[in-house]
Amino acid sequence: MTNPILSMNQATIKHADLKQTLDTLTAAGYRSVGLWREPVEAVGLDTAVKMVADSGLRVSTMCRGGFFTMPEGPARRASIDDNRKLIEETAAFGCKVLVLVVGGLPEGSKDLIGARGRIADALDELQQDALDAGVTLAIEPLHPMYCTDRACVSTLGQALDIAAPFDPKAVGVTVDTFHIFWDPQVLDSIARAGREGRIATYQVCDYRTPFEKDVLLSRHYMGEGVIDFRSLTEAVAATGWRGDIECEIFNQAVWDTPFAEVAAKVSDAFDKEVAPYWPAR
Repeated sequence: MTNPILSMNQATIKHADLKQTLDTLTAAGYRSVGLWREPVEAVGLDTAVKMVADSGLRVSTMCRGGFFTMPEGPARRASIDDNRKLIEETAAFGCKVLVLVVGGLPEGSKDLIGARGRIADALDELQQDALDAGVTLAIEPLHPMYCTDRACVSTLGQALDIAAPFDPKAVGVTVDTFHIFWDPQVLDSIARAGREGRIATYQVCDYRTPFEKDVLLSRHYMGEGVIDFRSLTEAVAATGWRGDIECEIFNQAVWDTPFAEVAAKVSDAFDKEVAPYWPAR
């Protein structure tokens, strides 16, 4: 029986369309799903909302907003507008968490400090939209190997510092084991995130080397790598945060596996590696 707090992010079965995702998870006994915008937009928002409602699944997160580190100009205006649209789409599902992959260096730039500053500027523009919609913008720190192309926020502490000026209901953080397990300050940062009311979602998958040829596809099932899920899970639990725990895996071999098999393997890995360290409901 699938743990009721386990959610599976759509990206874990990347080649599934929205109907296949919902059918796979409901058949496997899941209660929650993490959505990506592309499969939603493929069927249209209204249709997608009805499909999810009919499935009975909760929506743990919507992925992904962000990518707003570019200088002021038409591209930045388009990005801010796109994030406003995503906030509305997230709220339409009754989901309270929009995950932000903030963006890396703009093309031709070496100015990481400036890029990070523009993240705060974007959040300042979007905060009221988020509050009005009841959606938390969850800054996701990514492993430093993605610093220049995907997210120039690399640690949970950095994410919390950027979030600090904003209402915790509007701006929070994503705690993703793959990206932050290596950080010597990670346990202190998780505790801080809890004190500040900033934890919006807890996401799990494993990390191992050597990397895949495409480092983006180097995530693994829990238990296949080096992450100590006990310490991280207990740290999140100790903050008092209680929400659906979401498994998100980017890995070609996983994507090539039948959807039902992936759903079962995620559930089994969660039961062995994460659930023992989470308080029983």
